[in-house]
Amino acid sequence: MPHRRRARPRRLRWQRCAWSTRDTDQGELHVSQNNDAGSFAAQTPPPPAATGAPIIPPAPPMPPAPSTRREQAAATAAPSAPPAAPTAPVPGAASAAPAPSAPAAPSVPPASTAPATPDVPTEPKPAPTEAEMARAREILDIVSKAYSARMVGQERLRTSLLLALMAGGHILLESVPGLAKTTAASTLADTVKADFKRIQCTPDLLPSDITGTQIYDAANGSFRTVLGPVHANFVLLDEINRSSAKTQSAMLEAMQERQTTIGGEIHRVPRPFLVIATQNPIEQEGTYELPEAQMDRFLLKEIVEYPSPADELEVLARIDSGALDPDRHAETTISLAEVEQLQDIASRVYVDPAIRNYIVSLVYVTRNPVPYIGETLGGYIKYGASPRGSIAFLQASRALALLAGRSYVIPEDVRNLRHLVLRHRVLLTFEAEAENVRSEDVIDAVFGAVPTP
Repeated sequence: MPHRRRARPRRLRWQRCAWSTRDTDQGELHVSQNNDAGSFAAQTPPPPAATGAPIIPPAPPMPPAPSTRREQAAATAAPSAPPAAPTAPVPGAASAAPAPSAPAAPSVPPASTAPATPDVPTEPKPAPTEAEMARAREILDIVSKAYSARMVGQERLRTSLLLALMAGGHILLESVPGLAKTTAASTLADTVKADFKRIQCTPDLLPSDITGTQIYDAANGSFRTVLGPVHANFVLLDEINRSSAKTQSAMLEAMQERQTTIGGEIHRVPRPFLVIATQNPIEQEGTYELPEAQMDRFLLKEIVEYPSPADELEVLARIDSGALDPDRHAETTISLAEVEQLQDIASRVYVDPAIRNYIVSLVYVTRNPVPYIGETLGGYIKYGASPRGSIAFLQASRALALLAGRSYVIPEDVRNLRHLVLRHRVLLTFEAEAENVRSEDVIDAVFGAVPTP
């Protein structure tokens, strides 16, 4: 038999080490191993005496409306309970304490309490004069007459285009084919006598086809920059959802920063600059849904409806008379300087602090809908509006007031813009789409929960 070697017992060599946890709620734990003594010791100090405060703080309550936050910051008493889901705004309760069922209109602190910043102008712009209001009315009448000469009906589309033009924003038009979206955009550009470019979006469209590129000039032995069609006053992106996501992102810089970067060089777009994008909601094959970041760049979103039978008969009559020939242009036009003057007048329309608080409260409720409109409709909101929603309400309400011949904004202006401003900013869940809940229904509930100033 082979000799089997007897296994020796393995010796353990203790090495000196130390491990401790610092500043824990249960104290400090020290473990030591001593090679000389060969002992293992664990010392755990007794827990600290109970102070009455829990180790893990409870979850904070839901933040109240902006007005409640300001009231809590100014008051010395304990904060009130979070607001409950409202049933309906109670009229005539402005003098009483704010009910927890609906957010109260935020109160604006006095101007003296705000710290003065030397770099930021604190004085508001001067309000439009009567002469400026009359001039704005003349310019708007010229544009409206030129629009009505080529367009039959579609008054909401005319108003939306004028609002985007006066506010200096961009607009997204959604409808089925054949509802004169392209005709409306070209008519507006023809009335202003501005540079108008139309981009037909396709899946193989490249970003350089929109912004521009650099071409090598063999005669000079150098590269020269060729600007793309986005460098125009009025840009029509026809069927924008047919272009790829890479091409769609090429418009983000031009729409937000009003510039493009080609070969490391920055090229400014002309002023005024208006992007009119269209998309078809009924075709899904070969389309790319617009991302939320690009949807938020649009100031307004208008859904174009079918014309009435009487308007459709008028379209047929104008085609027979030749009034809708492509070669016919607007008889009276306005200049780009007059458009900039119109935008300047619109930016100086007065907005009362109560209206501003009303706008902020509405946007706030879209982000925290359950305590105000209930779990049924509030649970359908996936994401609320961003601060761009408040900015869009401010700019578009001023333009709507100027379009109505007023130099001040009223709450009805904000209410009339609720679908144009929020329908593409309030994102709904899949359950809402499965149950045929529209974003307009949720927006109406939000406006019903916030009291009108």
